[in-house]
Amino acid sequence: MTDISVTTGRSNRQIAIWLFCLCGFIAFVVLVGGMTRLTDSGLSITEWKPITGIVPPLSAHGWQSEFAKYQNIPEYRLVKSDMSLSQFKEIYWWEWAHRFLARMSGLVFLIPFVYFWATKKIGRTELPKLVLLLVLGGAQGALGWYMVKSGLSERVDVSQYRLAAHLGLAFAVYGYSLWMGLSYWRGRCGGRAFVPGLRWGSAVLCCMVLLQIMLGALVAGLDAGLTYNSWPLMDGYWVPPGLTHLSPLYLNLFENITLVQFNHRATAVLIVAATAVLCWRGRGAHQLKPAFGIMLGVVAAQFALGVWTLLAVAPVALSAAHQMGALITFSAALLLAHLIWRPGKVTANGH
Repeated sequence: MTDISVTTGRSNRQIAIWLFCLCGFIAFVVLVGGMTRLTDSGLSITEWKPITGIVPPLSAHGWQSEFAKYQNIPEYRLVKSDMSLSQFKEIYWWEWAHRFLARMSGLVFLIPFVYFWATKKIGRTELPKLVLLLVLGGAQGALGWYMVKSGLSERVDVSQYRLAAHLGLAFAVYGYSLWMGLSYWRGRCGGRAFVPGLRWGSAVLCCMVLLQIMLGALVAGLDAGLTYNSWPLMDGYWVPPGLTHLSPLYLNLFENITLVQFNHRATAVLIVAATAVLCWRGRGAHQLKPAFGIMLGVVAAQFALGVWTLLAVAPVALSAAHQMGALITFSAALLLAHLIWRPGKVTANGH
């Protein structure tokens, strides 16, 4: 966990604000990335040019060239062979915007980082943690291209495995940034006097939410939200048939639409239950009541939004809102965990 002990209080707040702004920008990138996936736009740009790719086509010839490249991949030949140039432009702009914002997020990190480092506002013990954040951001860009490559030769869409990894790493970078920002903002905190088990319970809840996000990516990658559009039963079953029909057995966890959606549903229920138990367990810590209230409210709203999205057969607007709800839920879980793991001065009974 991040331990801020070197920089001054004022510098800490400045760095915290920078990291919070970075979180906001990452959230925007995630939103546009979700829209790119929901509009089937992710394969419209078939090359990875980290520098020159920032410039979109500027002429009719440029657009025709990009469209010709897209016409060579399986998605166009097998699924979208009737697409016009104007329709191609629509999906191209989504993917271009996603890549552009991802590049800009690097600058949002790098420019303030260089300033804080040059002015010695970043202590020696903190420098490696921020460098790690830079490395993770670069890895996220490379993983994004690795994901896109999976849909350029044999598939008509990207691999759900790589999609889940790409989204999971995005949330990990976001979560790491948020945790460090909270550490800088709150400064050094003391005491571990909360009810035994509360600290690890909050950590488990964060892990469950992150797992659920990756399960949701598998649902999106397989278009599993377009089937079993009923709640709470799945086509009339609490436990539907066909959960293990693939061989070898482990493939069902990642490629069986029925089991993938069932796992996503079941984990959502478990998160609601785990949140309720954690809040009940910490009922004696009165200073945490606002955070517990936020967590309960956010989880309930996200659960309801997920059911609504399922019943409506995953329209774009609701699906995008559900993804952003996942980000808000993850943020609330991290905030609660930070307050528990790095509490202010409290008495032995948590008051």
